[in-house]
Amino acid sequence: MSNSDTHVERQAAVGARADLPDRVTDRWRPTTLLAAPHRLGFFCAVVVLIAASLWWLLEQLDRYLGGSLGLGVAVSPTLTHGTVMVFGFMPLFFSGFLFTAGPKWLDVPPWTPRQLLPPLALQAAGWLLWLLGGMWAQAVAVLGVLLALVGLAWMYLLYWSLVRASTRPDQRHARTIGTGGIVGVLCLAGVAVSLLAGQYGWVLTLVRTALWGFIVVTFVSVAHRMIPFFTHGKVPGVEAWRPYWILGLMVAIAAFEVLAVWVDALAPAADSWPAWTWLRIVVESAAGLAMLWLVLVWGLMRSLRIPLLVMLHIGFTWLGLTLLYSALSQLLWLLNGTPILGLGALHALSMGFLGSLILAMVTRVTAGHSGRPLVAGRLAWGLFLLLQVTVIVRLLAAVRGVPLAWTLAAALLWAAIVTVWGLRFASWYGRPRVDGKPG
Repeated sequence: MSNSDTHVERQAAVGARADLPDRVTDRWRPTTLLAAPHRLGFFCAVVVLIAASLWWLLEQLDRYLGGSLGLGVAVSPTLTHGTVMVFGFMPLFFSGFLFTAGPKWLDVPPWTPRQLLPPLALQAAGWLLWLLGGMWAQAVAVLGVLLALVGLAWMYLLYWSLVRASTRPDQRHARTIGTGGIVGVLCLAGVAVSLLAGQYGWVLTLVRTALWGFIVVTFVSVAHRMIPFFTHGKVPGVEAWRPYWILGLMVAIAAFEVLAVWVDALAPAADSWPAWTWLRIVVESAAGLAMLWLVLVWGLMRSLRIPLLVMLHIGFTWLGLTLLYSALSQLLWLLNGTPILGLGALHALSMGFLGSLILAMVTRVTAGHSGRPLVAGRLAWGLFLLLQVTVIVRLLAAVRGVPLAWTLAAALLWAAIVTVWGLRFASWYGRPRVDGKPG
């Protein structure tokens, strides 16, 4: 038997073991969350993600039943949903990556989990208060945003201290991510000020600004660094091709979408400024095709037999599809004078691109840092495939005239996916590594 055959058999064997239950003797303990930064950050993120998703499912069910559940409304549910889905769990997931991989990228001593506990706990507590306050008391909701703002600013101060301490000559990925964090902090501060001033119309504009200028910038920076590297390590013959002009292009696309957010805020109808709308159609079409070309160059087709790797490529593919879908949406709006595709592009980005990459990247980090095989087990792979179906359902639900039941179905599927996935990994974060190593 050849070495390659032995390797394939070994991978199949560990893949079959990837979903085995934890040992009974490995009891879950809160103190184990402080064994490594990713444990604490990911656990806090999972708590907020599940809470936000279950709340949104109840909200959609209440709408479908004509308000018979009697859910309270102190803050607009749309505003509550958009804010927590951008600022809530995403930065907490970022913390797990930034304070685990960041010190290695920068060659500096890491912060300990105990040092990270206050800013992360403030964010988690703040967003849970935001959800509760959104239903029952606006003052509680605003308090939650203020706590989350302090936690987010504190977190990025700690991160920038790592960047400033580094003597590595190449810090472009780290500084791009840090700049995105500054945008996020400023946008969340703007959300807090808008809420205190009663200027609710600006909140969603600031949330969408942060979506592109903070969240997407962070994702494309990590993707540019890691996807070619992971593919090169697993697929023979695929080079780790990641020139910096590609990173610059992706950041420029995000900046253009931020500009589009503010143009939309000033001229909400696509036919108000037809020249701008045509420019947006051209730019988004070209950018979308460029991103689809990039995912092919990075080895999408050659990674199809490696589920954990292809999850990353499929997730990134949604960025190109989002841009093309947005261009189509703008074109139909311009030609028909009405938003036929609704918020479809927004959900292709948030659920397709961001959701898929979060599931893929967190699965990879969690498996590797818990001493388990670096493979997508049956559960993770099945949930990922179901997520792709869920995105399609949500895109159909956004089409003008489609019954509300489709939105409810998408919310139900999303909540089920993230709850099963999140609880599975939350049970690992409080247990020691299965290989007995520290961390």
